[in-house]
Formats: sequence, C-alpha cells, structure tokens
Amino acid sequence: MNKYSKHQITFMQYIFLIHGVQIGIGVLTLPREVAEKAGTDGWIAIIIGWLLSTLAGLIIIQVLEKYPNGTILDLLTHYFGKWVGKISAVIFILYFSFLTSIIFIREGLFIQFWILPQIDLALLLLLLSIPSYLIVRNNISILGRYSELIFFMTGWMIFFYVVPLKEAHLLHLLPVIKEGWKPILTTVKTTIFSYMGFEIVFFLHPFLQNKQKASVGFVIANTLTLIVFLFITLVAFAFYSPDEITQYREPTINLLKIIEFRFFERIEIVFFSLYLFVISTSVLPLLFMTVICTSQLFGNQDHSKYVIWFLLLNICYVFLSPPSFKSNEQLQKVVEPFVLILVCMFPICLWVYGWLYSRFKRRGLK
Repeated sequence: MNKYSKHQITFMQYIFLIHGVQIGIGVLTLPREVAEKAGTDGWIAIIIGWLLSTLAGLIIIQVLEKYPNGTILDLLTHYFGKWVGKISAVIFILYFSFLTSIIFIREGLFIQFWILPQIDLALLLLLLSIPSYLIVRNNISILGRYSELIFFMTGWMIFFYVVPLKEAHLLHLLPVIKEGWKPILTTVKTTIFSYMGFEIVFFLHPFLQNKQKASVGFVIANTLTLIVFLFITLVAFAFYSPDEITQYREPTINLLKIIEFRFFERIEIVFFSLYLFVISTSVLPLLFMTVICTSQLFGNQDHSKYVIWFLLLNICYVFLSPPSFKSNEQLQKVVEPFVLILVCMFPICLWVYGWLYSRFKRRGLK
C-alpha cells in the first residue's frame, strides 16, 4: 500500500510545481548571467541546458519507477538499508536547505532593493516567513494547488515583454556563434543551475495520481521553463546592446521602464510586486522538501515545527551577518558543483545499480 496516497497531486499540479520551482529568480538575472559569459549567443546555452536537464529528469523518473510508491529516501533504504537512507536524508536536507536559503534571502534582497530600501532585511524576511509557514505547514496537495493558482494568476505577465520589442534591434543577435562554441559550452553550467529545482521529482513521484504520465509531465514543465527563459533572454538581447545588458543586475525588470501610462508610473515596481508570487513558487516547494526530509530523518509525521525552526534560523543568520547580492551569488557558485553531482551523476549511478540489481535478482529467482 502507498503510504503517500492520502495526499496526492494531479497531473497539472505536478507540472506547475516543477515549473514554478524552476522559474523563480532565474528570469530576473539569467539574461545578464549568460551575456557575461557567452555574449548574445547565450540563448544557445539555454537550449543546451534544457536538453541536459530534460535528460537528467527523465533518468530520475526511470530510477523512481523501480520503487513507485516511495521517495528517493525510501528507494535508497530499500536498496542499501536504513543507515544509508538516514545518511541520504541528511544530504538532501543540507542540499534543499542551502538552495532554499539562497533563494529566500535573494527574494528579500530584491524586495529591499526595488521596493522597500529603508526596511531591515531581517524584518523583511520575518514578514515573508508568516505566509510561507501558513502554506508549507500543510501537505503537498495544498502546495500543488498554490503553484497551479499562481501560474494562472501571473502567466499573463510575460506578454508585457512584447512591448520592448518595438525598440529592439535584431542585429544585436548577429552573427550567431560569433566567438565559437567554447563560451557557449562554458555557459551551460549557469543555465543548468537556472533549470534546477526539478530534483523535487525525487519526492513528488509517489504523490502523483497517474504515475504513467510522470515523464510527459516533466517534459512539459521543463519545456514551459525553456519557453519563458528563451523568450525573455531574446527580448533582452535584442533590446540592449551586447555591452549594455551586463550593466544591469536585473535587466528583465529594467526592460519594463519604457512602458508608460498617463495615469500610472513605475510599472516595473508593480510588475515586480506581482512577480514575488512567482518567486514564492520556487521557495516554498524547496522549503517543503527540506522539512519533509527532516521529518523522515527523525521519523516524525508532523513537519510543521521544522518549518518554524528553519525560517527562524534564516532570520537569525541574516540578522547576525547581513548578506549582499555579491555574497549571495558567491554562495550560489559554491553549491553549483553539488547540484551537478546530485541531479546528474547520482541518478545515472543509481539507474545503473537498479538495472544490475533487477537483473541479478531475476537470475537468483531462476
């Protein structure tokens, strides 16, 4: 019997949970990050990153199909025993908590920079922690409904970026592959990190109602992310000159300054205020995965108290050591190699082991 059958998610919620956790802050900074390394050819690296992340996600799903009614922790316990399962839980706790903290603090820094420059960052995170706790303390189905709601509530916002195209210059995109393939391939690591978050599939799979559609759902979610990243990046590359785009920390927001209404000013501030809901669909699922791993580690069914402790630790950290955009980006660079190991190398090794395990088990039965 599936112990996760009590709280299941639909096919659409599965898609929007994965897409939401990927989209996050990448939309705001990705055009600049790829332009710094590959110039206006950075959009090619986004497509390559999509191919690699899709392949990695499909391998993860193939691994989980060996044990469809359990998370990756249940699978590792099944293969290697209780202690390996406990150690794996610690690793995933560290991984998800690190990612959650980076994005959660970055969200606060964005709000402080664009909307409330006078407010203390620790107080700002405290205010953000209240709705975060109210949502994450519930089960995965509530989180799935929230991601689905936010997608339909904010999906129209991407059409704002059609307006800057009237002042764009497509010649900025030419010539293609002007400096060869090396800068593009070097940038792929950055784009793969922007697609990260899909590793929540490790824990979403047993909650999915129709598991036969897991691969299709993942491809749809990852492709939605590709469309958003590619469209926003191409608009930014066509609007800014190749050198100008690197001068803005969040060129995606600066783009909207050209939109003006007689009755309304600073449209980019209103846009960013709404976009905070999109960022929350990245922070909250990662936070949920952190506390779920923690509750599994300690054998506790109630994960709500771990949400409180995690949020308080983040607030204390910010209060004692106020971060900056630079220090936050440095932490992101530290975690990037571990991301590649956990979502690329680890699933491949586990898939090979699972294939050998099944083969030798069948031989043993014969």
